Amino acid sequence: MDATDMDVEVNEQHNRIIPDSSSSSKRFALKNSIQTNFGDDYVFQIVPKEDWTTMAVSLSSNTVKLYSPVTGQFVGECCRGQHSDSINHILFSGNILHSCSSDGTLRAWDTRSYQQVSCLNAGPSQEIFSFSFGGSGDHLLAAGCKSQILFWDWRNKKQVACLEESHMDDVTQVHFVPNEKNKLISASIDGLICTYDTSGEINDDDHLQSVINVGTSIGKVGLFGGTYEKLWCLTHIETLSIWDLKESRVEANFEDARSLASNSWSLDHVDYFVDCHYSGVDERLWVIGGTNGGSLGYFPVGYAEGMRSILSPEAVLHGGHGGVVRSVLPSPTMRSVMNNENQNQNQTQGIFGWTGGEDGRLCCWLSDNSSDVNQSWISTSLVEKHPKNRKKKRHQPY
Repeated sequence: MDATDMDVEVNEQHNRIIPDSSSSSKRFALKNSIQTNFGDDYVFQIVPKEDWTTMAVSLSSNTVKLYSPVTGQFVGECCRGQHSDSINHILFSGNILHSCSSDGTLRAWDTRSYQQVSCLNAGPSQEIFSFSFGGSGDHLLAAGCKSQILFWDWRNKKQVACLEESHMDDVTQVHFVPNEKNKLISASIDGLICTYDTSGEINDDDHLQSVINVGTSIGKVGLFGGTYEKLWCLTHIETLSIWDLKESRVEANFEDARSLASNSWSLDHVDYFVDCHYSGVDERLWVIGGTNGGSLGYFPVGYAEGMRSILSPEAVLHGGHGGVVRSVLPSPTMRSVMNNENQNQNQTQGIFGWTGGEDGRLCCWLSDNSSDVNQSWISTSLVEKHPKNRKKKRHQPY
């Protein structure tokens, strides 16, 4: 069946309403569940357009499909056949969608015509795992590759620099710091997080500012705090750590993060972490953990004065996925939904977010007071702790 023939499927397998309890966890409903494919594709990543009119979904078939994040309507696709290997990272910039791949290319697509508008090549036998736009005029494009960081001037598409001495293995993450456009953060399988000043002529000798040694392979990092002075780090062995970037100092190290999260709810053992989410308004950090069966929890992370904790989840998403969840896209109104605040009368009202996983499905989650949803309710009873035998399954890194 052609992709344009696909319709939204509403999953009605889980229509049981679970009784409420006194726990503070919020309930969420599965509005709809979209099958993105008719084979064995995984959903790798979900990213939104800034105005929330479109979301892009990268698949293991080396294709990116576009949907409405409000209705779930399929609107088109990019990349079919152009990337010859896995798409590792996608990102919107206005109407342009950027994608990088293990085929060593970084491509740009006009989402109005679904046509490719540019292609950068990192060279033979190279892979690109992550990229970021920044620099003093937002004209620099940094890409994390095999132990190297490549830089292009996005205006003329010319490569301007290559850092090859900071890392010894694949560079899994690169991020320009939002409020310091010349500062770049990189993270690698070698366990190092490096900070660079990219002003002037970029080189290894003069531009490396600091190095943090996490000690194990790094999967994902994120900047947070009022001035983006802090960094969270998730590793391929499912540990979590919090760092002060300016001082290159660890503030909390959760080597037992999965056990702490597992002990705070009544669902199966937390097998892996998908992402972290930070609310600047509330100054709160959540780590998003999942089970091999597809359930997710938003677990608050606490750390201060030597104390550390992963608390009972404030949101539980259950009943949508049948396998490992790879990506979580929170909606702009997620905080309002979590806190039961008054929301603007806009198109995203009530939407908590979208998730995608190894079952090839996209799931849209709504708050339990949405009148148009009545199936797959998630209850506060899911975080009530009660004795039971747990089967621990070791999660294999992606």
